[in-house]
Amino acid sequence: MPQTTETSSETRRFHRKALASVAAVTLVATGALGTAFLPPSTPAFAQALPQTPITTAEHPPGSFAPIVNRVKPGVVSVKVKLKDDASDDEEGGGQPNLQNVPPQLREFFRRFGEGGPGGMQRPQRHGGGAAQGSGFFISADGYVVTNNHVVNNAKTVEVTLDDGRTLPAKIIGTDPKTDLALLKVTDGAPFPYVKLAHGAPQVGDWVVAIGNPFGLGGTVTAGIVSARGRDIGAGPYDDFLQIDAPINKGNSGGPTFNVSGEVVGVNTAIASPSGGNVGLAFAIPSETVQAVVDQLRADGKVARGYLGLQIQPVTKDIADSLGLDKAKGALVNSAQDGTPAAKAGLKAGDVVQAVNGEAVTDARELSRKIASLKPGTKVDLTYVRSGKTETAQVTLGTLPNDTKVASADDRGGRRGDSQPRLGLSLAPASQVGAGQEGVAVMGVDPDGPAAAKGIQEGDVILDVGGQPVSTLSDVATRIRAAESDGRKAVLMRIKNDKGTRFVAIGLQTKNG
Repeated sequence: MPQTTETSSETRRFHRKALASVAAVTLVATGALGTAFLPPSTPAFAQALPQTPITTAEHPPGSFAPIVNRVKPGVVSVKVKLKDDASDDEEGGGQPNLQNVPPQLREFFRRFGEGGPGGMQRPQRHGGGAAQGSGFFISADGYVVTNNHVVNNAKTVEVTLDDGRTLPAKIIGTDPKTDLALLKVTDGAPFPYVKLAHGAPQVGDWVVAIGNPFGLGGTVTAGIVSARGRDIGAGPYDDFLQIDAPINKGNSGGPTFNVSGEVVGVNTAIASPSGGNVGLAFAIPSETVQAVVDQLRADGKVARGYLGLQIQPVTKDIADSLGLDKAKGALVNSAQDGTPAAKAGLKAGDVVQAVNGEAVTDARELSRKIASLKPGTKVDLTYVRSGKTETAQVTLGTLPNDTKVASADDRGGRRGDSQPRLGLSLAPASQVGAGQEGVAVMGVDPDGPAAAKGIQEGDVILDVGGQPVSTLSDVATRIRAAESDGRKAVLMRIKNDKGTRFVAIGLQTKNG
């Protein structure tokens, strides 16, 4: 039966639309494989975006196989036998410290993390006194980078290579503040190794992660850099890359590569309601890794620069009150007597805005910048005082936390004693320039009971159990007294830049 003119016209319109759709799909698919293509034309009234050439490094490759084949031999699985007194839950698989988690992620953790099996996960402690993670060679003579939390409390460490060999490794040094560790494999050299990237990746860059998720060694995943400069409350110098390449338990310590085959980050944490990948993974950037590893390799420890300032963020109200145009920089609460900052003339009310000409966004960034420099380094601090911009040269000291900090949990008890675990590292306030009263909080376990109550690094504990404290022994004595009285919590009076408050911390016990 012959078609009507109307039907034929409709058919032709349908065919034209179908061909246009196929053409559009072909263009997108071809682009995804790395072939350059011209964008479809735009209406005359539309504002066209500027067209810039796309290089191979910025465009997704047709396959990641060439990159993987080149770098995969340098990636290892790390297997750890824990000391007898090491707890299986010290890996950090509990709930995050929501006080330190960014507001953008806090609601996610509240809804999906707390009370569930996940939260801020740091893979991957196992029962039976063992742990496993990932790592990678950075030199032919056997130096391996991994996470501190992978080898924490290790009795022995072994690495399994891509070729199937399993070799013993020795811990050269660790840095809990950045969660990095350096190992050395002495047998079997030379080893295939990979290089750390010199430059930071951009948001949107393609990345490839290789590791040991759930014990499945040699697993490869791909994604992009989702964000930079993330502070997830894991430590005092948080500056993570956020990536969406699938990362799971066992990937800790494994490398994330750019499309040039350079390591841009070390995978260290994931945010997940279930313990599995949901596209929120965090990696330590390569510039941090390089700085830490260089010191661990040379000295077995990390020494950080020290100013001797107590600082806080500059809020909009503070900026307005000081006549500043923007709420940026670090407001000095005090410069402790005898410290490098005090000797250089800094004092309360100054706002530090730059270090060696590089702008300081907030107080946390100032801490990171100074901590990344070695003691003895001379730096130029730009600050605002009474509306005037001034500069002072400061010779950095050594951060007291690296040499004078002891743990409040380490009370000299014999092995097997039941010990309350507050999750705090403390030092006498008078020894670290934090005043003449109390003990200063130098570190907080993000999964400990103190962190859950909002205690942060820089706080000063004035009283414990209603009695003043000035030494670590005082703190331990007051805690034991609370235990003897059968109390489930101990009351502390805390001072910080916001004032003084009372906090009741539950007493958790740990059998050695």
